[in-house]
Amino acid sequence: MAFGAEELRVLRRALALALHPGPVSAEDVKDCHRLAESLDEALCEGARLRAFLVADLARYRAALPGAVAGYLALLEEALGAGYRPVPDDLAALRALRGNAVAAALLGRCQDLAERDVRARLAPGAVPASRARLTALPGGVAKESEKKPKEKPAERPAPRPATPEPTLPKRPIPTPGEVFPRRRPASPPSGPPRQLVAG
Repeated sequence: MAFGAEELRVLRRALALALHPGPVSAEDVKDCHRLAESLDEALCEGARLRAFLVADLARYRAALPGAVAGYLALLEEALGAGYRPVPDDLAALRALRGNAVAAALLGRCQDLAERDVRARLAPGAVPASRARLTALPGGVAKESEKKPKEKPAERPAPRPATPEPTLPKRPIPTPGEVFPRRRPASPPSGPPRQLVAG
């Protein structure tokens, strides 16, 4: 992110005021607010551009091996913008190892991935729940280091269930009431007719 001459002047003034508090003019306050808004806008725009870049990278990766040149160029640009390679990138680069650019990018991406793993496994990065585990060889902790067991938090007493409103009971209808019997059809009146074939 590059600052213009006017933005640098405002930034210097803001830093001076932060280090040596004193009376601030209304113009200085307006300038600082404008600079903060410009920075916020630039950060949002940068995040949008990174999102587009990562989406393009995924599209090119899905089109491999036909899109080798475009994929490698986009990956290089994304790495320059702070992108961290994902396992799919490493797998794609391994498949393209015959390409000199892909081989160089594979080495760079593997270094970044190893750094990320080391950073996650660094002593300061160990979760607090696991940081206090102390044990002797064989898995037996020293008695002096054992802390008294804390009582588990008492659960609040269950609330009495609120009685559901009772509905008036209706008698269950019988099948005869639900499906009444059909009356037999009455025989046709008059002499029976005969059908003539033909």
